[in-house]
Amino acid sequence: MATKPKLYRRLITTGLGWLAAAILFFPIFWMFLTSFKTEAEAVALPPKLFFQPTLDNYITIQDRSDYLLFAMNSILISVGSTLLALALAVPAAYAMAFFPTKRTKGTLLWMLSTKMLPPVGVLVPIYLLFRNFNLLDTRIGLILIYTLINLPIVVWMIYTFFKDVPKDILEAGRMDGASTQQEVFQVLMPLALPGIASTGLLAIILSWNEAFWSLNLTTSGAAPLTTFIASFSSPQGLFWAKLSAASSLAIAPILIFGWLSQRQLVRGLTFGAVK
Repeated sequence: MATKPKLYRRLITTGLGWLAAAILFFPIFWMFLTSFKTEAEAVALPPKLFFQPTLDNYITIQDRSDYLLFAMNSILISVGSTLLALALAVPAAYAMAFFPTKRTKGTLLWMLSTKMLPPVGVLVPIYLLFRNFNLLDTRIGLILIYTLINLPIVVWMIYTFFKDVPKDILEAGRMDGASTQQEVFQVLMPLALPGIASTGLLAIILSWNEAFWSLNLTTSGAAPLTTFIASFSSPQGLFWAKLSAASSLAIAPILIFGWLSQRQLVRGLTFGAVK
């Protein structure tokens, strides 16, 4: 039976955890609540917690925009960029984890340093390249750019997971006559599958939430849900109720996806942490 100091410490820790979760979740809750208000109620001071809910905002935004088209673009672009990033990252991480050179660490640090570059700093050359190759407002264009911006993180994560796999297992496979392809796909990847899966889930979330490049490289044909949200801001001002409804529809799929896959995500991110 736990002593009183341990019990108090556990209660305090649990309480602080719930408090932190409530603080983090409150903006989402308030946005969802605002989506059922009228525009007047959305900007009322003091804010109204009790009101007559309405679905007018959801009806209006569906009449104004094709939500399903934006959602389909987000799904195809996020999944496509994640699969491409994994296809490039797995062989790169395999080479750096099991056949390192004196430049391996420097290469990894250089790859990670590219994430510190402000996207606006390379907007003009990227835009000109996309224009010259007819990639503006295309799903393929966004898949390529999302792959490039997520690739450093994907390589780093898979590299750390591969480093946790004992080399003796791979050497045993080589002694049994396994080719490089068999070594990677039949020995290494099954052992590191939780880490690879969690990396893929994280890459999907990052791609889904990416807004800068979608706003600057698309207009309507390949625009994902981040562009769908931005379309509800206008020179006349922000319509908070409609903007909240659009944001609720945009984050709902990834929020549900994250909730359902949280166990796999945590399991993968802690892969190798406890031996």
